Amino acid sequence: MRDRESTVTDPTVAMHFINRSHEVRLVYDQILRGCKRFGPVIEDPKKTSIHLVNRSAFAGIQTRRESIVLTLKSTLDIDSDRIFRRERASANRWYLYLKLTSPDDVDAEMIRWLETSYRLSG
Repeated sequence: MRDRESTVTDPTVAMHFINRSHEVRLVYDQILRGCKRFGPVIEDPKKTSIHLVNRSAFAGIQTRRESIVLTLKSTLDIDSDRIFRRERASANRWYLYLKLTSPDDVDAEMIRWLETSYRLSG
């Protein structure tokens, strides 16, 4: 017996870049390069996002036509204008949302935030 219909296709990373600007793919590639400095990273495409995984997901990527919305885990609510939305998940866990439009947005500060999130997920 099949678990799913044969017409259902599993999401792929490439699917998230259909009808997106070239810059969006460059931002994603820059994020991925930065994360791989910390250790192994698994790309786990979902229907509406791509999860970047250490032992558990440490970053969520939602592609838009001209940008990426990056979601990170943190133990602190980081005070930065770069963060447009925050959610307190528990006493010691925050989800922080950033909008990225250029590979230049993935700078040293962003890499530090990614590393913190990566370490929390391992």
